[in-house]
Amino acid sequence: MFLSILGFIILVLGLNASRFSERLERLRGGLVFLGGVFLILGLALSTVVQVGVGQVGVQTLFGQVQKRVLQPGLSVVNPLVDVTRFDTRTQNYTMSAQHGEGQQSGDDAIRVLSADGLEVVIDLTVLYHVVPAQAPHILATIGEDYQDKIVRSISRTRIRDNAVYYDAVALYSTRREEFQARILAAIEKDFRTNGLQLDQLLIRNIQLPESVKRSIESKISAEQDAQKMQFVLQKEKQEAERKRVEAQGIADYQRIVNTELSDKLLQYETIKANQAIATSPNAKVIIMGGGRGAAPQLLIGDK
Repeated sequence: MFLSILGFIILVLGLNASRFSERLERLRGGLVFLGGVFLILGLALSTVVQVGVGQVGVQTLFGQVQKRVLQPGLSVVNPLVDVTRFDTRTQNYTMSAQHGEGQQSGDDAIRVLSADGLEVVIDLTVLYHVVPAQAPHILATIGEDYQDKIVRSISRTRIRDNAVYYDAVALYSTRREEFQARILAAIEKDFRTNGLQLDQLLIRNIQLPESVKRSIESKISAEQDAQKMQFVLQKEKQEAERKRVEAQGIADYQRIVNTELSDKLLQYETIKANQAIATSPNAKVIIMGGGRGAAPQLLIGDK
């Protein structure tokens, strides 16, 4: 458009050169030619618009938003329109208590009241994208700052509206997935109404009050101690069972020996032992009791 304006000025100056000075009168032909070239070139360039990858273009003519959406690539348009580009790729909006993590500086976490009246701090990331066909609607009704007007405000409002149905501990543990699914459905509906598509909702962190955190930690510690004591008791029971089995085995062995061992068997074993000693080449002096009703035996041997 700048070339067109510049060309028009030069063309008008050339056509009226005689009114200004004789010098310009001599340059009249060159000025008319140059102005015409600039004007035509500017108009030609103004009718061609390039839209980048992952974007769509929305045309505005004299304050009126046009319904035609320009797709990525080169498009021929009215040279008088203004083209506003919208990013249709997945975008994220993070609200976090950590400085520098979110779009807003400082602590931007969402503070909600739970069903039991406790304040819970939630870090959230919203993944969404602009629906290409709805880009003219967004520009006409919301504007280019749809992230602050829609994404931020609706997400924070819906989370506060739904958190009141859950206790603080339930939000933190057992019903966290249910809470996430509930706010996902609510936010998705509002986004769709405003030309946006919600891709995913990520609850990054839920921070409980310090008093509740200490209570949970104490409960977990007590449960761990109880589990440890159960393990110790189970181990002691197993050790006692092992000792009982061992004692029973010894008792059974002694009972069997006392029952099966007789005088004749002992006498027979004594004879076998004496025979083995007598045939041994080593020097020996052995005195053995003869048992009940038998005289002691003296065995003297030499090499």
